[in-house]
Amino acid sequence: MGRSRGNTALQLDRVERKPALNITPRQREILRMVAMGHTNREIGESLTISVRTVEVHRFNLMRRLNVRNVAQLLRQALQQGLLARNFTTK
Repeated sequence: MGRSRGNTALQLDRVERKPALNITPRQREILRMVAMGHTNREIGESLTISVRTVEVHRFNLMRRLNVRNVAQLLRQALQQGLLARNFTTK
């Protein structure tokens, strides 16, 4: 007949939590490197891909997260759970 208060709290948690966006493993890797402060050139050299490919991945990430700059990208990535809150620096 009646629900316990604990069950209601669990249901609210499920409703309020945003689902993580699906991004590719490569996009996640590039996102992590951007968060660490690496340039497109450094990312490209590290992953042995062209700078243009890095730019395309970043553009797609920003479009998917509906942001216009790197600060907004990192903020949204943290809020969506795409980036660990304790990412390290270079």
